[in-house]
Amino acid sequence: MTAPPKSGARRRHDTGLGVDVKLLGIYLNDHLAGATAGTERAAHLVRGSRGSALGRALEPVAAEIAQDRTTLIGIMRDLGVPVRRYKVCAGWAGEKAGRLKPNGRLVRRSPLGVLVDLEALRLGIEGKAAVWQTLRRLSETEERLDPARLDALLERARRQQTTVEEWRVRQVEELLHGTAG
Repeated sequence: MTAPPKSGARRRHDTGLGVDVKLLGIYLNDHLAGATAGTERAAHLVRGSRGSALGRALEPVAAEIAQDRTTLIGIMRDLGVPVRRYKVCAGWAGEKAGRLKPNGRLVRRSPLGVLVDLEALRLGIEGKAAVWQTLRRLSETEERLDPARLDALLERARRQQTTVEEWRVRQVEELLHGTAG
């Protein structure tokens, strides 16, 4: 019989993952908060660009980002990691608060807003790729994680990064280099 851990000692729960379940739960919930913010930011960018080439290019990316968030929730469920609603709410609120910044305009949206949104989206996709990579490594010992599914999610994140970066560079050229046509 093993003695219970001393107060303050971290308890490792065996799930077959060989990792601390509590830490995994925190990690995945932090990524879920980021995914919530990213989903909101992508939808906001698409709404603000509706009818433009940018909006048409980003609409499928935004839909995939929303699907990826749902997939993350499913993976968490499969691993027995509960969703922490307060973190989801914090991600949502943080994204909304991020829109409240001086932008050189009083009433209208600044042209730099699209560039900043694209950069935020790019960072979010990089974070999402990191969680897929982490889960892919864990899939080597955790049978509840499907390596092929994670490989496909990672490839999709890379395609999303390519699309967002292409449009980010276009915004830089148009706004900061004055090459708008």
